[in-house]
Amino acid sequence: MNGSAMIRTGPIRYATAERFARPRPVAAEDAPGSSGQICPQLASRLDAVMGPPLDGHPQGEDCLNLSVTTPARDSAARPVLVWFHGGGFSSGGGIMDWYDGGALAAQGDVVVVGVNHRLGALGYLCLEGVSEGNLGLLDQLEALRWVRANIADYGGDPTDVTVFGQSAGGLSIRLLMEMAQARGLFRRAILQSAPLAITARPRADALALGRIFADFLTTDPRTATVTELLAAQRRTAVANQRRSGSTLEPPFNPVEGTDPVPALDGASFDGNVRGLDVLYGWNADDMTAFPGEGDDAAELTRRMYEEPLRKLGTRLAGAGARVHTYRLDWRPAGSPFGATHCVELPLLLGTRDAWRASPMLGDVPWEDVERTGAALRAAWIAFARTGAPCPGSGPVSFGRHPGA
Repeated sequence: MNGSAMIRTGPIRYATAERFARPRPVAAEDAPGSSGQICPQLASRLDAVMGPPLDGHPQGEDCLNLSVTTPARDSAARPVLVWFHGGGFSSGGGIMDWYDGGALAAQGDVVVVGVNHRLGALGYLCLEGVSEGNLGLLDQLEALRWVRANIADYGGDPTDVTVFGQSAGGLSIRLLMEMAQARGLFRRAILQSAPLAITARPRADALALGRIFADFLTTDPRTATVTELLAAQRRTAVANQRRSGSTLEPPFNPVEGTDPVPALDGASFDGNVRGLDVLYGWNADDMTAFPGEGDDAAELTRRMYEEPLRKLGTRLAGAGARVHTYRLDWRPAGSPFGATHCVELPLLLGTRDAWRASPMLGDVPWEDVERTGAALRAAWIAFARTGAPCPGSGPVSFGRHPGA
């Protein structure tokens, strides 16, 4: 199928939600036209690495939209890959051009779904009487339910779903593996550079940050303007950085022990992940994307990514998952960042136009990005089809997690 024209459909509305309320599913035949919006957000701190997004999706609260890229809308029952984007739970959107699934769908004869969900305070504020928290994760659950109910109409197999996500998207998948509500919604999972130390926040801490946010806002969060919400979110991020001493930790992220996230003691894995295929990994220089965290990027990458991910792999294998691991060593010529956080994204998703002038790509010609990307996409496609990445070639190494 490589080189064939792809059908990209969307944005498609998969649910609706009032501010700080749980999402309500929308049947495909009853769904009103999509707004095409992504969640309101501040600029990403990773713009210096990735470059700012070059597409102009409107921002707004009517943002529970997804896109579907498929080789054909027929009855072929292809494997489905559902993408959850990164951005520290505060920026990004699954329907953005960065995450166009055309190359992946064409090369593998698979269906690719990109998901928007609520971010920042709109998705993760925890404030008594206002917002329970974890609304962005509830959105993701609704998107996966939409896939189960509707993806056959796009040539996909609803029983053969792989979720894949980078950074915060990988953290979301780590949490989905703990949720009883997500059981049966996917059979395989890929976690790309998930910084597990900031997966979820204790509820007491989330409530404290919620009160800080409310103090900065000085008006009712339920009726404040989006501009006011984002201004208070920015100030809360600064306050949280002073509290934590870390520039990595977002002020609004999932809340532990609050529906649908259980206490993260590992007990939930036992019933949820037996028989699940999992691929996890990191980029060799992930931490070069985060100046201010320390000078030794290699040591920080080991501590922030490699060691926690390997521990997670051991827990998953112990609970009956089949676990594989990878490390990406691709360092684009002329880039000061090396094999940095996010550098695998243009290898998997997006187009030349979407990634043009991205600082992390340095001086490398797009033809070289495509060549390396084809090898990485082949590994992801093999995993989605068989549960094991193909060994392939290029600057990525794979392995079977010990005990898996």
